[in-house]
Amino acid sequence: MTWNDSFLQLFRSCVEQYRSGNLDFNSYYQPDDLAFLQSIGYKPRELFDFVEDLVDEQVPSESTALLVAAVRRDYFLCVQNGELSTHEITTDDLPTFGDTLDGIAYFPRILRKAQAKLRGELDPNIMFGCGGDRKFLRDHGDIHPADFLRHVWASVDDESSIIDYVRAQSSAS
Repeated sequence: MTWNDSFLQLFRSCVEQYRSGNLDFNSYYQPDDLAFLQSIGYKPRELFDFVEDLVDEQVPSESTALLVAAVRRDYFLCVQNGELSTHEITTDDLPTFGDTLDGIAYFPRILRKAQAKLRGELDPNIMFGCGGDRKFLRDHGDIHPADFLRHVWASVDDESSIIDYVRAQSSAS
């Protein structure tokens, strides 16, 4: 079975458990599931956040969860050579909701979250792709979260490139 099929199988299993009323995401995973998640650079809570939002809010979709996981997996394998980061950022490390970058509110926050998501450094209580992130991406040209992550990766932390990308997406819509 390919990694993406394994991901979707696990995702669907978690959705079923959540829909059945089991809110303890730690109970969703067997040792093989945890090994699989680690092999793609993913934390159990990251998967659960997408499950919870899909069931409760009908977004993001299963395919979005997969595409975001694909970017993280690719970064983990290609840039990090399969080595997990030992660093983790907390909410205190994030810019506030009102901080701006090039006059765009929330931009510094989603950018920092995207950088940490790529490296697998988000505290389990922080979700890349949360409601605030989805609103930002929707309001700036309906950018797909995986596309934003890939652009952040390709920019090699060049903020001007990311600013140009977001502005171009905004003006194209």
